[in-house]
Amino acid sequence: MKQIAVLLADDHAIVRQGLRLLVEADGDIEIVGEAKTGREAVQMTQELHPEIVVMDIAMPLLNGLEATRQILKTFPETKVLILSAHSDPEYVEQVVKAGARGYLIKQSSGEILAKAIRELHQGKTCFAPSIAKRLQEGFQKSADGVGLRKKTDHQLTSREAELLQLIAEGQANKQIASELGISIKTVEKHRQHLMEKLNIHDIAGLTRFAIAAGIIESSVQSTITRDTPST
Repeated sequence: MKQIAVLLADDHAIVRQGLRLLVEADGDIEIVGEAKTGREAVQMTQELHPEIVVMDIAMPLLNGLEATRQILKTFPETKVLILSAHSDPEYVEQVVKAGARGYLIKQSSGEILAKAIRELHQGKTCFAPSIAKRLQEGFQKSADGVGLRKKTDHQLTSREAELLQLIAEGQANKQIASELGISIKTVEKHRQHLMEKLNIHDIAGLTRFAIAAGIIESSVQSTITRDTPST
């Protein structure tokens, strides 16, 4: 029997270890890799070509939402299953728009997770009951002309979302340049463009915006009242 190749993406090692033990127990699922950041998840998907990616949302360097967008843009045949502690409508809406085929909350059992992986592998979708209900409510509101709306009217590109997360996490321009593989001068240009686009002109404001938009968790950045050095 061919095993289902799965990549785990979660920034907590103990969570990844526990998930591995749970889903590999029946023998039809194989964990082919573990990523601790969204960026690693993208890179490892390119290298390992997993059939399913089990993705957390709140991860450093690149969050799970943006990682999902990048993975599915390059590998649309890959199935992404979100496994997160977050279940508010804003996250759910963004995950569905990003192309994820399933969404479970971390309180789910190992049996439910394994079942969800199998269902996604069969071409189905799998959402926790509470998530499915919110999706249904959201779609109904959209049909009524109300709809779930983003917390901001500003639409960020994939690169802008990456840059915003790194800035909000306190990364200096030199670190961002290294992480994204671009020059410091290009980082400075992108940063300036981002500030102009959002009409926010300090790091504290960008960090608050990133938290409000769900790009990072408030716990990622312990203080947002002090500007981070830019170099």
